[in-house]
Amino acid sequence: MARRHKHEEHENHERWLVSYADFITLLFAFFVVMYAISQVNESKYRVLSNALVNAFKDNPKSETLLKTESGSGESGRINIKQQIVIKEDPAKQAQRKQQEQTMKSVATDLNKVMEPLVKDGKVRVTQSNRGIAVEINASILFDPAEAKLNPKSVDVLKAVGQVLATIPNQVQVEGYTDNIPISTPLYPSNWELSSARASSVIRVFRDEGVGGDRLVAIGHAENKSVASNDTPEGRARNRRVTIMILAEGEGAVKELSMDNAASASSALGVPTSVAQ
Repeated sequence: MARRHKHEEHENHERWLVSYADFITLLFAFFVVMYAISQVNESKYRVLSNALVNAFKDNPKSETLLKTESGSGESGRINIKQQIVIKEDPAKQAQRKQQEQTMKSVATDLNKVMEPLVKDGKVRVTQSNRGIAVEINASILFDPAEAKLNPKSVDVLKAVGQVLATIPNQVQVEGYTDNIPISTPLYPSNWELSSARASSVIRVFRDEGVGGDRLVAIGHAENKSVASNDTPEGRARNRRVTIMILAEGEGAVKELSMDNAASASSALGVPTSVAQ
């Protein structure tokens, strides 16, 4: 018998079209998804952003309304509405305004009692959200390398202490020096000197009736300078004492650093002395 000849199968040279079609389909789906998620309703986004900002601010508006809608009732989809109303407690609002007015009054009183020094540029009184800062040039308070107050400066500090005794705010007294090293039996470094100077000021305030639990002495030494130490004028500017009357809600520094403030509490008996 004659054998049948098998027909050879021809190779399909077009089967790559299947993979190519799948790839094009996936690529199309990818770009459709990317386009869909890139569409942002700017008006709704702006309303949401403003509402969140007002919600987390210190002083939110008395009333903020946020509305969002998705879907359409006409097409049978679910119509979702959400309202967020943020209201500030009237009692807290009145208390905040009273605190602001009190701090302004204190700043005015401090400017009056230290008016001559303010005019001479020896004292600066500034106010911020943290409180009131009274920056006093150390040259009118102390002799060089000393922490004992000059007799003339005591009367000014007593007047400041009398103002502080009328308010309940926490008070931080911060001492600063220039970068010239000091090494004496009483003050081995600028840390001890700056802490002792801050403590000397606190001692006057305490004698004027300011509660010891409200007072904190801090020594910064030559750190946190406000001018260059390369010139005599800059070093004189850096030698200063800052009296910080903290706004209510601002806590005073309570951590103790015994290594950096050894001379302040033992020498003058102040309630707290901190060096940073």
